[in-house]
Amino acid sequence: MKERNKFLLIAAVFLACFYMPVELLPFRNPVFEALALVRWYAREHVILCLVPAFFIAGAISVFISQASVVKYFGAKANKFLAYSVASVSGTILAVCSCTVLPLFSGIYKRGAGLGPATAFLYSGPAINVLAIIMTARILGWELGLARAVGAVLFSVVIGFLMHIIFIKEERARHAGGDFPAGAAAKEERSLSKNALYFASMVGFLVFANWAKPEEGSSVLWAYIYGIKWYISFGFLVLLAVIILKWFKKDELKNWVSASWVFAAQILPLLLAGVVVAGLLLGRPGNEGFIPSGIIEKAVGGNSVLSNFFAAVVGAFMYFATLTEIPILQGLLGSGMGKGPALALLLAGPALSLPNMLVIRGVIGTKKTVVYVSLVVIMATFSGIIFGYMAN
Repeated sequence: MKERNKFLLIAAVFLACFYMPVELLPFRNPVFEALALVRWYAREHVILCLVPAFFIAGAISVFISQASVVKYFGAKANKFLAYSVASVSGTILAVCSCTVLPLFSGIYKRGAGLGPATAFLYSGPAINVLAIIMTARILGWELGLARAVGAVLFSVVIGFLMHIIFIKEERARHAGGDFPAGAAAKEERSLSKNALYFASMVGFLVFANWAKPEEGSSVLWAYIYGIKWYISFGFLVLLAVIILKWFKKDELKNWVSASWVFAAQILPLLLAGVVVAGLLLGRPGNEGFIPSGIIEKAVGGNSVLSNFFAAVVGAFMYFATLTEIPILQGLLGSGMGKGPALALLLAGPALSLPNMLVIRGVIGTKKTVVYVSLVVIMATFSGIIFGYMAN
């Protein structure tokens, strides 16, 4: 009954956010911006982004054995394989900094090492193929190439540093078996069946959220966007057939229950983070408490301060997939330096205030502070180096 009431409360809050008549409110910025950002987030990122991600995370926790996760991503796993897979995961997922959170939480709680898990956490939203292509086409091939190379290197370096910094805690965690047992005690299906099951969910997540291409983008991306709902429906049909043929009733019940645990843990923190982000920075193209003019003046040139400021603002601001590109286009037109532009690109899509709040709930305050600090510091120095090379 308690869980049912919690679900009804979350559903009621979501519907209130989804149908919030913000345009009728008598007040404006920044409270208006906070509420408008919440409504936009509820409409654009919950049903098609987060809900599928919760079900994928629930499936990981129930149907992927702890032994498999530990084998490929644990403390004793082959480091080259673990970091290689984690560092390029974003090319497949193409998710934002919030949608990646349930997936990160799922593999971490099943026994993945902190290093590979945080490499995956960074790369998921950072190495979006379409975003990198659009960056190169709209902002210049130099920024596109620097973003691609920087994102891959960042995920590996940040993951490895997190592993080294917290190696004692990680050894104790793996030695003590500090992982939830999960609902499934043994593998009920073959590897190929499980792979097809996960592929159907990931396929729906990717294509249902396929962003509208900007003018001048490739014909292929535009064509896929035009038929994305047909592809998404096909993956849903495939998933339905798989569930009916290969799954038992108790397994489905455990899957839904595990997915709900992730939703109950993550959604309230995301909502709080979106509200605060809207209050401080507003929506893209609109202002919150911090005037956009201050930001534009602070990121000119290629000083340490301008790069650091761009990295910090990018880290705390929420960017949906691809929205960082038109924002940066406007900032570059207002005098933003190319170095700070790269710093924002490397810190922004992978982090946000809502993202930080959820990460803290998964790995704790100390690890979250170190992770965010590593991203900001590396983005700052990358921006400085790129700024000197581009001038």
